[in-house]
Amino acid sequence: MSSHFSAINQELARQLAWSRREFLRTGAAMALGSTLLHNPVALAGIPIKKRKVVVITFGGGARDQETFAPEGQENIPHLMKELIPQSTFFTQVVNRGILGHYVATASLATGVYETINNFASLPPEHPTVFEYFRKDLKRPSTDAWVVAPSNGFNRIGESNNRAYGPGLGASVILPKHLLTAAMSGRATDYEHLLRDNYETPLYAPDLGGNEFQLQQLQMMLKLSVDDFKAHALTLSSPDELSVYIARRLMRQLAPSLLWITMHDIDIAHAGAYSLYIDGIRRTDRLCAEMWKAIQSEPEYAGNTTLFILPDFGRDSDDDSGGNGFQHHRTGDALSRTTWMMALGPGIREGVVYDRPMQSTDLVPTLGSILGFSPSLAQGKPIAELL
Repeated sequence: MSSHFSAINQELARQLAWSRREFLRTGAAMALGSTLLHNPVALAGIPIKKRKVVVITFGGGARDQETFAPEGQENIPHLMKELIPQSTFFTQVVNRGILGHYVATASLATGVYETINNFASLPPEHPTVFEYFRKDLKRPSTDAWVVAPSNGFNRIGESNNRAYGPGLGASVILPKHLLTAAMSGRATDYEHLLRDNYETPLYAPDLGGNEFQLQQLQMMLKLSVDDFKAHALTLSSPDELSVYIARRLMRQLAPSLLWITMHDIDIAHAGAYSLYIDGIRRTDRLCAEMWKAIQSEPEYAGNTTLFILPDFGRDSDDDSGGNGFQHHRTGDALSRTTWMMALGPGIREGVVYDRPMQSTDLVPTLGSILGFSPSLAQGKPIAELL
């Protein structure tokens, strides 16, 4: 883990944030926000019990030159034209932890930079946002869910912290594992949906944790195995399968805390630039679909805050220690400096902030919105959203 973010990296991160702000001001008509101006209405008019949060991690990381820069904006038309103008956008979210997808997502979910092995079936060491939420607010297990890729994310729903631990976390749905179980080993027609860990293809984690099982499909989501398999055949990627399941969850169980991890972009590790671009475009479209679903579902419309943020970035073409778009191994400012957008009731629209913050600030912010206290998280609530 990098505990030291050098002065050079800080200056590069600041320059990157400034560039993003200018891209957004010209491409999405965003205004520069004042850090002193807090939102006067926020969520005050919505009772805490009715508030909901959806978090989407823009998994795999995408560089500005393929997204926010003028030459990349054609790859994110939904973000640029639909979502960002409705959002408060933060241009400088720094990840000072380990740049592996599972451990980085675990850090986002705990508000602490986790140091667990990225390629081991281990739970986070610190309490997760799901445990804080359920324990503090006495919420049932059906009110917190994670929909994630299957490369080890089965343990992300609950930590091994003794004060929380088993039984207080989120239920985790791994759609690819469900589909594999549904096919009983005969998955020829579904291979495009079963790609797993792009960075370490031979990695096959043990199952465990509070993982959703195939037999629960009909009981909880009102979806037969046959219908699940039939619909999967109409989809083109693992993330489309995840969004399908997430929308089913919203309709049937309406959880107050829903976390969706996208992962298609990480096919960049295969070295095919065209597939990397396809992943960006698909993730852009799916994020917009989730926002539309939030607006159309009666349990979510008008009382839901949506957060979209990457786990981290990717390497520069100019860094001799990396592999450009293909990897995220240098730990430089480009691979660590990401962004975040927030949309929903009381969120100021069309405003961009470029002050530095850390990815660990997400959990304390969710605590302030939903009314729980993440006592062991290291970040700070984001004042511009409260």
